[in-house]
Amino acid sequence: MPTQAQAAGPTAGRIVSIDVVRGMAVLGILLMNIVAMGLPTYAYLNPVYGGGTTGADFWTWAVNNVLTDGKMRALFTMLFGASMVLIASRAETGSGLGPVQTHYRRLFWMFVIGMIHAYFFFLGDILVTYALAGALVFPLRRLDPRLLIGLGGAVLAALFVWHWSDAGQLSALMAAATAPGADEAARNAWAQASQGILAPPGFSEQEIALFRGGFLEALEARARVALLLQITIPFDAGPEAVGQMLIGMGLFRLGFFSLGWSTRAYLVMMALGYAVAAPFAALQTGMIHASGFEPLRTHELMVWQSITRPFIALAHASALLLIVRAGLFRSLVSRLEAAGRMAFTNYLMTSVITSLVFCGYGLGLYGHLSRAEQLWVVAGVWALILLWSRPWLARFRYGPLEWIWRSLVQWKRQPFRKATA
Repeated sequence: MPTQAQAAGPTAGRIVSIDVVRGMAVLGILLMNIVAMGLPTYAYLNPVYGGGTTGADFWTWAVNNVLTDGKMRALFTMLFGASMVLIASRAETGSGLGPVQTHYRRLFWMFVIGMIHAYFFFLGDILVTYALAGALVFPLRRLDPRLLIGLGGAVLAALFVWHWSDAGQLSALMAAATAPGADEAARNAWAQASQGILAPPGFSEQEIALFRGGFLEALEARARVALLLQITIPFDAGPEAVGQMLIGMGLFRLGFFSLGWSTRAYLVMMALGYAVAAPFAALQTGMIHASGFEPLRTHELMVWQSITRPFIALAHASALLLIVRAGLFRSLVSRLEAAGRMAFTNYLMTSVITSLVFCGYGLGLYGHLSRAEQLWVVAGVWALILLWSRPWLARFRYGPLEWIWRSLVQWKRQPFRKATA
């Protein structure tokens, strides 16, 4: 099997297979982010709050719920964990900043950029979470890779138990609040606890009005949700990111992302994801639909569905890695590689573009497009990313925001334009 160096390909110092998978992840994550970008916030949790629940809209939700919701983010996060190990190893052999300085400077600037991103462009920013989680897991990078994977799995299992217990408490609170003769205290307890799954009266209408307004109105709408999401990072997104980063670090050390596994091993991973986890997720999806998207039942089933995320994510990665190994679809793979090398720029650029599409200071389409109609926006952004990334990298060493980030970390202007032959 190819070593990491052999898998690096023609771009010195990079592992092409990692960039290709990252390119797929940065494209795939938009399939779910687009919902929070162009529809009321609670539509991301439950399609009854926006986007449609019948016909093409239902099938758009259902397919994404099985194959992409949480899965592409999981893959993106695992790759971030892998990159931490890779960048640290390069820093150890280089003549510049050491691995600790490099890592924590990267995270500091990622946190700053993530805060700007969350409040000015996309309320569902992941960079702040990555900065906080990455600070915690970095000291563990030298542990045995199988131990890293085991720790990551344990963190995700503990998070599942937490959410499962929380769903049970919500069910008990609702039963108490709706029981005959329920007192005001029980009703208030349910009203407060259910805000995570039930949109407060008028909340979606306020969001639509604000996002269709000017820049300051959109900033107000984002701030309300972004702050709430950031407050819950230690209880939800943070532990999930820690677990997935640990798994990504371990898998990288074992050669998964650098084509170091046998074809049979990748096929086994695909079987686990597509033949076991995906049918289970599809079963949960059907049960959600059968419940009429009842919010509490939907929440409970989505908690169970979270178990499938890492397996389906790694099945997607395994399928693409086998395509890379076989040398198939070379032109598309090359464009995915370029998109992955510029993932930081492409991720942030996506938010800038969609804010102009949906907000009132742009085209003002917020709340106007159904879930299925949003796929046209997704296709347009994908086309742009795939078309511009490779020509850009033919002329420049890095994506524009990668270059800014690198220059900030090193605290000096980095080489940008490639030497002309």
